[in-house]
This record gives sequence, C-alpha cells and structure tokens, in this order.
Amino acid sequence: MIRVVLVGIFVLSLVHPSGAQESTTSQRFRKLVQMAQDSGWVKLPLGKLMERLGNQLVGTPYVGGTLVAEGPEACRVTLEGLDCVTFFESVLNLARNLHSGRHSFEDLVASISFTRYRNGVVNGYTSRLHYTTEWISDNITKGIVRDIGSELGARPVGMDVNFMSTHPGLYPALRQKPADVEAMARIEQRVRGLKMMVVDRKDIAGIESRLQDGDIVAIVTSKAGLDYAHTGIVVRDGNRARLMHASSSKKRVILDEYLSDVVQRVNSWTGISVVRPVDRRH
Repeated sequence: MIRVVLVGIFVLSLVHPSGAQESTTSQRFRKLVQMAQDSGWVKLPLGKLMERLGNQLVGTPYVGGTLVAEGPEACRVTLEGLDCVTFFESVLNLARNLHSGRHSFEDLVASISFTRYRNGVVNGYTSRLHYTTEWISDNITKGIVRDIGSELGARPVGMDVNFMSTHPGLYPALRQKPADVEAMARIEQRVRGLKMMVVDRKDIAGIESRLQDGDIVAIVTSKAGLDYAHTGIVVRDGNRARLMHASSSKKRVILDEYLSDVVQRVNSWTGISVVRPVDRRH
C-alpha cells in the first residue's frame, strides 16, 4: 500500500476451523507479538502501529487465491503469502488485537472474521465481503473504520458492480453452486445503491499531506463491473504519503512510491477512497 530497519519477516499460517498449529508458526507469531511489546509499539496510535507491523511484512511473497479452498467457507488466514486485501486486513487486525491485549491465533482469526464477513458472521461464500465497496460500508457500520473522504474534498460516486455474477466461471465457489450466483447478483444490486467518496486521480497529490500512517487506501478502477482494483496502507514520508501494499507485479509486499505516482501508473485507476481505522485508545 519505511525507512526504518527491518527487524525480520514473520509469518503465520492458519486455517479456521482447523487442527493443531505448527509449532514453528506459533513461535514466529509469538516473536512478532513480543517484538511489538518489547519495543513499545503497542503504545503507539493505531495507524502508527499498523505501519510498524506492515514494515515487518515487507518482502512477504505475493500470493493470490489464498482464500480459495475445497469445502465449506471458513475464515482462512495466512501471512506466508499475501494479496492486497489480506495484507491490509491482517495488519489492521494484528494492530487492533495488540491494542486490546489479544495475542492468540484464535483471537486473530476471530478479528479477521469479524471484518471480512458481512455483519461479522461466516455463513457461506456469499457472506464474505467480496467487493471493497461493501467491505468499507460494513466496517464503517461496525465501527472499525471511518470514511475521511469528506475531509479530503472527495465526491460521491456510485459503483456499478456486477462482475462476479456475470463472470461466475472465474470463481470456483460460484461454478460449484449456481444458487450463489443469484445471491451474488442480489448483493451487487444492494452495493450499486451505495455512494463512495472518491478523490480523483488528478487531486491525489494535493491531499497526501492530510493522510496518516495506517490509512487504508482503495484504488478505483474504470473496468466494467468492478469497483476497486487494489488496496494498501499509507506510510507518511515527510509531507507526502507512500503506499505499502502487496504488489502482484513485484510479487511481494513492498513500500512503494508516493501514492499519487502509484495511481498514475495505471490508466484504468481513476481515483481513491480512503478510510481511517478507528483508534479507541487515542
């Protein structure tokens, strides 16, 4: 979506519900938690804590499709390989858990499940918040994030989503259960009724000074049927903002260039929406 020394890259691989965890994975996770405690990061504001945790994941391989698996829908969590969404949601929930003193694997899975699924309830494939528009809306309602678009001079934009229901062959779960295609079409209809606050790509450089560490950025796409093409988190750099994200082109989590420059690289990226994690401790 850091110019400090990397202490190490820590990985966690979980599937919930599941059997016993590998001891090495548990040990690595405990080291990350211990590092945050020993360094005093847990006392930092939430966004700054997210920056520090994200920094520890720089270099983690980009892996798509980690949530795709045989069997019923479950909250699958991994830090061994990340895509753009699982990167920001993992960093967000790790930080929230550290602030609240929740340090177990089960706590992490429960927190990610709460933000990943509609109303925090796992109830089949279509209960997952597949569209970023709905993820933002649902997590605003839950009190996890707040939309700061109005503070940035953003304009309301409707998202004309229909891609999943019109391309079910691209999604194994939809191929296997045609009834879910109809359910997804109904979800898309509801999503089309939402208005998202969007900063136009030409205006992004001018608002970078108002962004904070840990702000979650969603990049709008002009591709038919989709709402957002990419996500990441903000890292302050002087009076500018850089994007830390899981890059499919670089095949790893990276600290990229200034946010406005990142968006300008792709013609179909037309703007951004920005939400700020709600920090209940500061």
